[in-house]
Amino acid sequence: MLKLSQKQQKIIAIFLRNNTLSSSMVHAEMTKSGEGVSLVTVKRMLSDIAVMGALKVIGSGRSTSYAVSALGRIFAEINAEEYCAAEPDSRYGLHQYNFDLLPAFPAQIFSEKELEMLERSTAAYRKSTRDLSETLQKKELERLIIELAWKSSKIEGNTYTLLDTEKLILENKAAEGKTKDETQMILNHKDAFNFIRENKKQFKTMSRKNLEELHSILVKDLNVGQGLRKKPVGVLGSLYRPLDNIHQITDAIGVLGKKILQISSAYVKAFMALAGLAYIQPFEDGNKRTGRLMANALLLAHELAPLSYRSVDESDYREAMLVFYELNSIMPLKKIFLDQYDFAARNYAVK
Repeated sequence: MLKLSQKQQKIIAIFLRNNTLSSSMVHAEMTKSGEGVSLVTVKRMLSDIAVMGALKVIGSGRSTSYAVSALGRIFAEINAEEYCAAEPDSRYGLHQYNFDLLPAFPAQIFSEKELEMLERSTAAYRKSTRDLSETLQKKELERLIIELAWKSSKIEGNTYTLLDTEKLILENKAAEGKTKDETQMILNHKDAFNFIRENKKQFKTMSRKNLEELHSILVKDLNVGQGLRKKPVGVLGSLYRPLDNIHQITDAIGVLGKKILQISSAYVKAFMALAGLAYIQPFEDGNKRTGRLMANALLLAHELAPLSYRSVDESDYREAMLVFYELNSIMPLKKIFLDQYDFAARNYAVK
């Protein structure tokens, strides 16, 4: 994991707003913000950050300038609420797909402290799932599916309440005043989770085949096209525009699948699926839902706890995704992933 000091993070923040800069321009920006550092110090800091891989060097000698790299973007500390408070037209993020992003994704995104937390949570999860009775297993599975279907759908604007969702899944009673699509979305989450749980072996990694199969379950009877999309899509509340070429979308899915295969940590595999599928937006609709369920498929395939997202705030989740779309920073979304994994591992006994 790339570790940047507070001052190095400030420099990355300057580049996120200004693209390509010379050392003197960075010095001027830092002075403007109240940072009392000399030009010599700024030059040394820029050199150090470039060696770390967070900045790209452009030119040489007196013509040397710098730009933030994909790696620098990935680990940039961003206040998501503050960034997203501005209207889309006023934000300084990228408007186009960053082809450098997924290839630059590191094999390890978690600090030692974060990994220790994940492993402690996993140990608690495995202890709670040991020697469960069949009756208790069934109840725990039902609870997880209900809470996952409710919250994942709510993130997408579904107005079903948790109680509505429980009645629909356990009693097959659709809530009054809800649309047919809202009801179907909940039921599709249930079917999708059962599918990945019953077919864990085929989700050790992500392939185009299991990805499209999972997506087809999640969008069943929702008037959404099957397979990779052939038309452009937009992201609500963002100027970010995903790829609009079927060949590039196919290539991007290939890059993501290869990265997930190469990464050894199942935690990172799951996070990559969660973030990467939302970023590529390979389907007409249901991309974030597919990312959340694919992340769960990878976690279950590696005997780890699946996420329900029950305790996440929908606004926080959407803001974290916008930061990833526009600035390519994983930091707000990574915090959500860590919090939700710890919550799930300690609250569910589903295996």
